[in-house]
Amino acid sequence: MRTFNSMVAERLAELMGQFARLRIAVLGDFFLDKYLDINPALADVSVETGKTAHQVVAVRHSPGAAGTIVCNLAALGVGTLHSVGFTGDDGEAYDLRKDLTALGCRVDHLACDRQRMTPVYLKPRNADNPSLDGERARYDTKNRTPTSEVLIREIIAGLDALLPELDAVIIQDQVEEPGHGVVTPAVFDALADRAKRYAKVIFFADSRRRIKLFRNVIIKPNQFEAVGLENPLPGQSVDHQRLCEAIRQMKTTIGAPICATCGPEGMVVSDPELTRVPGVRLEGPIDSTGAGDSATAGVVSALAAGATLPEAALVGNLVASITVQQLATTGTAQPQQLLPRLALWQAQRNEDH
Repeated sequence: MRTFNSMVAERLAELMGQFARLRIAVLGDFFLDKYLDINPALADVSVETGKTAHQVVAVRHSPGAAGTIVCNLAALGVGTLHSVGFTGDDGEAYDLRKDLTALGCRVDHLACDRQRMTPVYLKPRNADNPSLDGERARYDTKNRTPTSEVLIREIIAGLDALLPELDAVIIQDQVEEPGHGVVTPAVFDALADRAKRYAKVIFFADSRRRIKLFRNVIIKPNQFEAVGLENPLPGQSVDHQRLCEAIRQMKTTIGAPICATCGPEGMVVSDPELTRVPGVRLEGPIDSTGAGDSATAGVVSALAAGATLPEAALVGNLVASITVQQLATTGTAQPQQLLPRLALWQAQRNEDH
């Protein structure tokens, strides 16, 4: 396996210069990330129950899951963005749609279903502690029944309406319960079919539980998913030889390139040959929330701009290395941050040699 060790600043600038012309749709499970900033010093006691009444001093929200990818694409300056999926008909849907629209993302094909709830990650946290220690127990709102066939047909029709004008489609399969989110068996089949019919469109997928069910689309498993290892231990990694063999097998089965993430170590990609793309070494505290989604945004933006898969993986690594250093939020990376981060990566490569 070769190692990708060099990219000049001019090449990165050339790729970023193409981002504004790109047209990308994000299809998948759109959540609302909602933060409740709590001031512990203001804690009161409920007269009715005698229990602690925590005092919220600020409420923040932003698009989550598939919406996190949109946030990152918008921050990178991608010109045209579309959301394909569904929300409920509730206050959270209002906030989510408003936030997506503010990012410049069109919501014409984000279906509204009164029978579904808008998925929400509710995140209470101490306002005076931006570290991970400041986070409290999270409350999740998810749909507990299968997505209807009518809604799925509407989602597929939305994708079909957009495909003739797209450069890329990013699929984010976030909901773990089979058939309860956007990417149902019918959607898997539709994506496999459309990826073959629209060969000039980049199809790129990530999934919490079902990454190996995709066909004909580039997939982004992590190293453990690639080898079928469930519940890895903290700090555990996969032997490179074992990972390479798994990637080769997956590429044959999936019928498309593989982009496997390896945490801080970067990525291993299958094309044009098996290549390790080192990550950026970081110091200090990090928050990995949304790191995979930010990497996806970087990889696909670069691919659609004309990058090779190793080049695109490096852009994904650079983006993720910036977002994980933003604590107590799901971070994004700005284009002007990428060239200095590339210089750091190049310096580390020189040190290693």
